[in-house]
Amino acid sequence: QVQLVESGGGLVQAGGSLRLSCAASGRTFSRYAMGWFRQAPGKEREFVVAISYSGGLTYYADSVKGRFTISRDNAKNTVYLQMNSLKPEDTAVYYCAATGELRVGYWGMDYWGKGTLVTVSS
Repeated sequence: QVQLVESGGGLVQAGGSLRLSCAASGRTFSRYAMGWFRQAPGKEREFVVAISYSGGLTYYADSVKGRFTISRDNAKNTVYLQMNSLKPEDTAVYYCAATGELRVGYWGMDYWGKGTLVTVSS
């Protein structure tokens, strides 16, 4: 069982930056690939970015490539999402997720956090 708690959301102006954090419980954090997803008002949840167990591989949605960066610190059981050059269309609830088996392109996850709201004003 893995419990995930996101933090770092808030209100930011377009062009600004935010860093989200996701703290995971348990001593097996390094066995899980991690991902960030988001759900905008009135839309379905969508994949944003994922990172492999060791952090050596990362995968980004086209909409955030070059602006967002995912990283993880296995010693701190934490994954981060650095978001730069934010746009109003990035406004969403951002969810952290974990999976024991990362399937690229499918992005199925086993555990989910409750989300943190990011609002980007124009």
